[in-house]
Amino acid sequence: MALDFTAKDVIHKVMAKYAHTFLPGAKKPFNLKAVFQPELDIHGIASKAEVYNIETEPRVIEEGFTAACELIYYLVADGYKIKTPVFNLRIRLPGEYDGAETHLPEGIHPEPRLQASAALRAYIRERVQVEFDGIDQHDGLIAEAIDEHTGQSDEVITLGNLLTIRGSGLKIEADTDHQAQVGLFFDDGESAPVKAEILAVNEPRTIKVIIPPSLTIGKDYALKVITQSSTRHGSGILKNLREVLSEFKLTAHSV
Repeated sequence: MALDFTAKDVIHKVMAKYAHTFLPGAKKPFNLKAVFQPELDIHGIASKAEVYNIETEPRVIEEGFTAACELIYYLVADGYKIKTPVFNLRIRLPGEYDGAETHLPEGIHPEPRLQASAALRAYIRERVQVEFDGIDQHDGLIAEAIDEHTGQSDEVITLGNLLTIRGSGLKIEADTDHQAQVGLFFDDGESAPVKAEILAVNEPRTIKVIIPPSLTIGKDYALKVITQSSTRHGSGILKNLREVLSEFKLTAHSV
């Protein structure tokens, strides 16, 4: 039996926990945080075919999906707008112009614009139920990281540029004995974590840092906050260090 997206009795369930709000100016104390399943790459997606009664072999799905993604790269770069059942993709040319220009301004580049398809948005809206599963007990949260050079969230970091991190319980503080141990670190899981030396903003919900230029281009980094600040008492210092780790990784690249 193949997957039937038109079946009216198919209801999906997503678990959600209350997380201390990370939005500036929020009027209520909590946001909702989806409890995601493990991250899947193309191979992982194909491996789920049998679970969802897809009759096409996983190997065929993986090979076809990989080839389609490679082809989309070239088609979008050649100016095509791509429309699929899952997403729409096109080139955007940013900036404002007088009408007499012959080339893009310095530092301005074409950008890909990806949007979930209307069909997918409607499917999620109509078929997904959210189950509330209490308050997230983690002692702090890294909710999102915005690369100010590209404007992308939770995707990339541009070496030497500004990164805005939003969450809760993020303020970096320490007593005299622990000053050298606290900070915002970029951790690739292999080498020693790299500390951000310049903090432009250091608040419980927002940290702004200059991304260290020493990170390795192409590597993926998780964000790690090590601090002694208390999440429950605004000005309190804990006896022990507290660690907050991002659930996503960011790929380092240069300008």
